[in-house]
Order: sequence, then structure tokens, then C-alpha cells
Amino acid sequence: MVTPDPGSLQSISLWVGTVGMALGTLYFLWEGWSVRDPEEQEYYVVTIFVPAIAAASYFSMATGFGVISFDAGQGMGETVIYWARYADWLFTTPLLLIDLCLLADADRNTIYTLIGLDVFMVGTGVAGALAREGQTVRIVWWAISTGALLVLLYVLFGTLSEQASRLSTDRAALFSQLRNLTIALWLLYPVLWILGTEGGVELFGLGVETALFAALDLLAKVGFGFLLLRSRDVWTTGALDASPADD
Repeated sequence: MVTPDPGSLQSISLWVGTVGMALGTLYFLWEGWSVRDPEEQEYYVVTIFVPAIAAASYFSMATGFGVISFDAGQGMGETVIYWARYADWLFTTPLLLIDLCLLADADRNTIYTLIGLDVFMVGTGVAGALAREGQTVRIVWWAISTGALLVLLYVLFGTLSEQASRLSTDRAALFSQLRNLTIALWLLYPVLWILGTEGGVELFGLGVETALFAALDLLAKVGFGFLLLRSRDVWTTGALDASPADD
């Protein structure tokens, strides 16, 4: 285990992430406790699990379990990798996409496409993070993962947005708000990765990198969930097109 030094920016960021995700989970649980409508419950179930999984991930990193270090090769030296961060993303990012798909009343093919691209994106990101052949190989994996992200965002902005266009005005506006937030925040992840210690550029150190990832995660998970759940009255306004989504 590689336990961050107590009081360091790295340690503080991880504990802030742990507490922030835990508080987000408790808040979403409190808001959804009395919900009985099955359609509304879907949103709460999905959204609650996002910060809950992230809280466990951040706790593991803060306590030194969710982190490893190794020689990345080609003179990069000892590299610290928070593997629990990738485990978090592997589960939480598909859940966030499912929330958007529920809101957009998406068909199954679109849902499968988005989740498939997402899993491929995170999986190739893991390969890049754990590569021991030096910076060149890590950058190739980063490029593959980033390419998958761009295709995912294209589907999100194109196909899913087209399906959402049949929604009522308020529901379509909420979808657009959450879609734009997701696109803006998710685009920052590969930039942060390549400029930080994992990508090898090391424009900033591990402490700043950890703090920035924690801030992004809190916005992308708790911030997203807060915006979605505060608009509970919008979910059931329905679609303008009465035809059901393709099963």
C-alpha cells in the first residue's frame, strides 16, 4: 500500500472526495426515501449508487489501499497510480449515462452503444495507466481512450440529443443542461491525465493532480445528481411524441 502523507494536498483531497461523495449519497438517499413512483425510483436508484461507489473508491485511496506504485519505464521512474479511481469510473460513468438515457427516453441500441463505448474508454485508460513500457506506449493508450471518449460524446450530442428532442420543453431543457455539463467535465479528464504525472508530462505534481481529479469527480457525480434530482417534477412531464421508445 502507498498511503498519502497526512496533511498533504494529496491526502486532504482524497478525504474531501470521500466526505463529499458520502454526503452526496446521504442527501440523495434522504430525498428519495419516500419516493414510491417506479419511474421516479429509477432515477434515485441509479443516482444514489454513483456517489456511493465513488465514496468507497475515495476512502480506499485515502487509506492507501486503492493505490499502487511501479517503475513505468523509459526513465519515467516510480509512478503512483490510483487504480481505485479507474474502478470507480468503470461503474459510475455508465450509471451517469443511464441517467441521461432515462431522461431522454432512449432506445436500447443507443444505451448499449454508449455503455459499450464507455467501458472501452475506461478499459483502455486503465491499460495506459498501468503500462510499464514508458511514456510513448502510455500516450498511445491515452489517444485510444480519448478517441473512444470523443465518439461517445458525438453519440451523446447527436443520437441521444435527437431522441431527446421529442421531449416536453422542460424535460428537454434539463437534458440539455445535464448533457452539456457532462460533455464539458468529461473532456477535462484526458487533459488532466496527459498533463499530470500519469501521462508523464508532469506539468503539475501528484498533489495538484489529485485535487483536480477530486474536484472534477465531485462536480461530475454529486453536482450532476443534484441538478437531476432537484428537477423531479420535470421527469414525468413526458415526451411530445406519444410513440414508445424502441425496445
